[in-house]
Amino acid sequence: MSTPAHVTSKPVLTRVAAGETSAMNVCINLYGPLVWTLVRRYVNNNTSSEDLVQEIFAEIWKKAATYDPAIASESTFIGMIARRRAIDFIRHQLRNPGFEPLEAESSFPDPALVASSIPYDAEALKSSLETLPDETRKLFHLFFYDGFTHPEIADKTGLPLGTVKTRLRRGLIALRDHLRRTGITHTKTAS
Repeated sequence: MSTPAHVTSKPVLTRVAAGETSAMNVCINLYGPLVWTLVRRYVNNNTSSEDLVQEIFAEIWKKAATYDPAIASESTFIGMIARRRAIDFIRHQLRNPGFEPLEAESSFPDPALVASSIPYDAEALKSSLETLPDETRKLFHLFFYDGFTHPEIADKTGLPLGTVKTRLRRGLIALRDHLRRTGITHTKTAS
């Protein structure tokens, strides 16, 4: 009489770490309910839960060699990985909230019409830009005319990312203030 594949003297994680072919299937069968229960405590969406369970078992497969039966039981080791990954998932979700669907496209104004309806004096804007420091004007050019992102500008100029963002922000504030001082501002009127 042969013994079932999951009944051996070696812990299943030791067998997974050794590359035993059926060991990961045994691990999933033995600890799948535990991992699923832990994930469902944190994640209410079925699709996200299923994806997270797969990621957890992939991590268990990668970290099986670090398992030490003298420190913890297999269920504790697997439970800790599952709990940590579920908490990481929730933290990630909180940092990147989902977006609500936008209204129908027809409810948005045509950007070409909106842009053309804002009066501005191109020469006044150009002379206001000249009041900015050379390095800020260079950043403006890279950002507004060349279309580079903040990280791309940082790479291109060798400046720290925070410095790029700060100089662009301060430049916009200085430009706005200069335009206000010279009386060239656009105030939006309520319709």
